[in-house]
Amino acid sequence: MTSFDADPAGLLTVPVRFSAAPYNVVIGDGAIDRTGELALAVHAAGKVVVVTDSNVAPLYADRVLASLTHAGFTPNLIVVPAGEPSKCLAGIEMLCDAMISAGLDRGALLIALGGGVVGDLAGFAAAVYFRGIPFIQVPTTVVAQVDSAVGGKTGVNATGGKNLIGAFHQPALVVSDPRTLISLPAREFNEGVAEIIKHAAIRAPQMLDDLDPTQRDGLASLVARNVEIKAAIVAADEFETTGLRALLNFGHTLGHAIENAAGYGELLHGEAISIGLHAALLLSREFAGLSEADMERVLDALRAFDLPLHIPAHLSSEQILSAMMKDKKFTSGKMRFVLLKSLGDPIIVDHVTSAAVRDVIAVLSGK
Repeated sequence: MTSFDADPAGLLTVPVRFSAAPYNVVIGDGAIDRTGELALAVHAAGKVVVVTDSNVAPLYADRVLASLTHAGFTPNLIVVPAGEPSKCLAGIEMLCDAMISAGLDRGALLIALGGGVVGDLAGFAAAVYFRGIPFIQVPTTVVAQVDSAVGGKTGVNATGGKNLIGAFHQPALVVSDPRTLISLPAREFNEGVAEIIKHAAIRAPQMLDDLDPTQRDGLASLVARNVEIKAAIVAADEFETTGLRALLNFGHTLGHAIENAAGYGELLHGEAISIGLHAALLLSREFAGLSEADMERVLDALRAFDLPLHIPAHLSSEQILSAMMKDKKFTSGKMRFVLLKSLGDPIIVDHVTSAAVRDVIAVLSGK
């Protein structure tokens, strides 16, 4: 059952129904060239800054700038170095200084053009610049289009962990063009599919049967289905007060710890999450009664996209456990895990023992 509609040009719209600030996610081939037109529907023409990275800028910056100019905006472009190291407080300071130098005030609009790093970094800058200016997400990676661009979580990494410094700041609009995914290297495309597999595991098991590692084109409907899953969960728990939004952390408890312990850059986010999904499946089998068949169905999907399922050999249990203790999901001395009773039936638990976590780390490390 879907709630997204197509306009005459073939663009799909998925509403994100936050009570205070609802917005739309517009998805379709060629949508990136309509950024200016779509932006006018949510913000008056004026000064706008487009924040992107050194990988995305040569591919799509000119098209977005031309679209904005045609719509009557006065655009500025800021390019940050590609990669996770840019997602830090120094990057926020750099962005804000550049926006001040460009004469952008509280009436300006920010557009985040790129993957999850750009979206998180630029979104947090929008949250704090002049105590908050509106922004639009234009995601260009799988993980950003199906996950990180939706929901309003913005932030940067700290030395002690991923995404520990940030704010909730909802975009005014999300513009997703699945054609941008065609340009992704195989590794970057596949790592984003880990988030699709996560959504399938917690909400839509039938989606596992629709995934095709050879397909890069015609993905608008798949992106829309994932956005709809994410939107329904986050709209019901915008600020993580009811616990429902925590379901999106399936695979992330150990996944983030592994990513942090490995050092940002060794594993892509989705690769670390893939290993975290494997861990969560093993714990689900032990603590939630997940069947072997359901577990293998998810693992088969991860294998189909060449995603890693085991922890790099050089990482120790202590490194990973230490990273877990600093994670924002570690609360009041307990680590919350999202586990599956069956596919599509997740639960949140805090009774997973440290011994069980150590055992799973040992299994996934081949020790």
